[in-house]
Amino acid sequence: MARDVRGKMVEGAAVLLAKHGLQATSFSEVLKATGAPRGSIYHHFPDGKDQLVGSALDLVSGRMLRLLEQQAGKSAEEVTAHVLDMWRYVLERSNFGAGCAVLAVTVAADSKELLDQAAAVFRTWRERLAALYGAAGWPRERAERFAATVIASSEGAVVMSRAEQSIEPFDLVAADLLEQSRRA
Repeated sequence: MARDVRGKMVEGAAVLLAKHGLQATSFSEVLKATGAPRGSIYHHFPDGKDQLVGSALDLVSGRMLRLLEQQAGKSAEEVTAHVLDMWRYVLERSNFGAGCAVLAVTVAADSKELLDQAAAVFRTWRERLAALYGAAGWPRERAERFAATVIASSEGAVVMSRAEQSIEPFDLVAADLLEQSRRA
């Protein structure tokens, strides 16, 4: 039961980060979103909000890595399409109301530890994506460059689509990334 409460709180924090950013992801908002009892805050997160946010980053990172693992052995185009499909799903399912929780922490955190953790998440995603491109036959340097391009471009496209409340910016970036992955 205690683990379920903690898990619900971490999940709730991840959703709030993706939808409303770091400042709006307060303990009271997490409790409101999850229905967790007030006493569970410091029981599960004795080091405060940064511990909760760090746990949410771990959750989000793990999910992305599991999605990437599903692409082992696929072509570069299939890998790229999978990443883009995941972000398209987030945008459409949330009606352009959610983005990347890791990006939300990156742009708003004052904590060096949270910034370091966000950097580690992005680095891990880049490395795993580069490994998938390498396994698809790309030279290491090209795979590393394109992995960074896919992550940076898709993150930016998500932000633009949220701002414009339209899938058009995302589709433009996605089409270019897919074309690049096809050509390489």
